[in-house]
This record gives sequence, C-alpha cells and structure tokens, in this order.
Amino acid sequence: VQLQASGGGLVQTGGSLRLSCAASGRTSSTYVMGWFRQAPGKEREFVAAISRTGTSTYNTDSVKGRFTISRDNAKNTVYLQMNSLVPEDTAVYYCAAMRGASSWARDTAYDYWGRGTLVTVSS
Repeated sequence: VQLQASGGGLVQTGGSLRLSCAASGRTSSTYVMGWFRQAPGKEREFVAAISRTGTSTYNTDSVKGRFTISRDNAKNTVYLQMNSLVPEDTAVYYCAAMRGASSWARDTAYDYWGRGTLVTVSS
C-alpha cells in the first residue's frame, strides 16, 4: 500500500488544520492506521491511531481533546483533525499502516509509511 499525507501548512496558535492520508494499492480497511510526528531535533512520536473499522481510536495524552482521528474506508482515507494548535505541535506529520495487531503507539509495529506533511504553528 502507498500512503500520501497532505493538509499541512502554517497556522497561528489556536488554529486548526485537517490532515489527510490517502491510501492506494490495497484497501486501507485492511490496516490499523496511525499518525506520528517528528519535531526538529526530536524523535518521532505517536499521535493517534484508529482501528480497521474506525470504531476504536487512541490518542497520545498531549493531543487528547484537541485532535481527532477518523477514517473513510470507502475513500481509503484517514484524517487527523487538529484543533487548538500550539507551537509545540509543530512537526512533520506522518501516516502509517499496520497489518498486524501490535501496539498502536509503537512506530516499529507499522509496516508502511507515507511521506510527511509539515505543520507549523506560529506563536
């Protein structure tokens, strides 16, 4: 499966962005989908993940109440709605797909990765 993330950009503190991750090849409903991010000089970190059917989600604590992950399997697309953005959210955001049923927050559990999309939050 090939993954293409989009929707990044420059936004002011308190603003919103919606990231999209389009999957091609095998249908995305085969995979658990996740979002990760990597800020300059920092390690890649887990942001959110969603089950194959979309009925279960999991967010890291720092984004709970602000970010929402969702998916539309008919469109083979996963979304990350980001609200109340703060400068600490500035990072390159990556989407990833997992074939198995391992830990959703562990980046090594994911089998496919898309190119990132840059999110910059100005103060």
